[in-house]
Amino acid sequence: MLASVLEPIINWVIQFVSDLGFIGVFLGMAIEAASIPLPSEIIMGIAGFLVYDGRLTVGGNPVLTIIVVGLIGALGNALGSTSMYVLGSRGGRPVLNKYGKYVHVTEEKFERVEGWLKKYGDKIIFIGQLLPVIRTFISLPLGILKVNFVKFRIYTFVGAFIWCTLLATVSYFLGEEWKRLTEYIHQFEIVIAFALAAAIAYFIIKKVYKRRKAKIEGKIETEE
Repeated sequence: MLASVLEPIINWVIQFVSDLGFIGVFLGMAIEAASIPLPSEIIMGIAGFLVYDGRLTVGGNPVLTIIVVGLIGALGNALGSTSMYVLGSRGGRPVLNKYGKYVHVTEEKFERVEGWLKKYGDKIIFIGQLLPVIRTFISLPLGILKVNFVKFRIYTFVGAFIWCTLLATVSYFLGEEWKRLTEYIHQFEIVIAFALAAAIAYFIIKKVYKRRKAKIEGKIETEE
């Protein structure tokens, strides 16, 4: 049922990027970053295939073309995500309550982002751009929460550039089988989840170790 609903959208995205090339990549990623759930793996996936097929080139150099495709995708993402950030920062919670449902940003998703921000700080801006689904809706809550705008722009752009370039590169090497990219994305999500868990565990252990060390040093100084 879900596949039959998504298929026309996927076919439209493929046709859109195929017809418009670099402009299609830019607009597609801008739409996706504006909390409208177009699949970035399809946008950048078809872009990578077009490079493989020789229909999207920069100076006939595939490596350079992939980098340019990633850059254009990141610029489109920056436009869409910034528009949502500004909307959130200016409108605050009333915007979420009134329009959130239209861009698939629920109260539950907002609270999730708020919790991540409290727990992990600004790093979540960058990490969020490397996670499917989350990257689509994260900008509006970050705007409402008024995270530092400069950090938001930098972390979002860098994360989006890595994401877009990675998708286009994998698709390029898959060639005719580029639609298998969605399978690899699922595996990538699992790897990211384990990496985040390991990073969090390391952070907690390091913090506990520092506290214990400070207590021991304080105790020694007191005895002396």
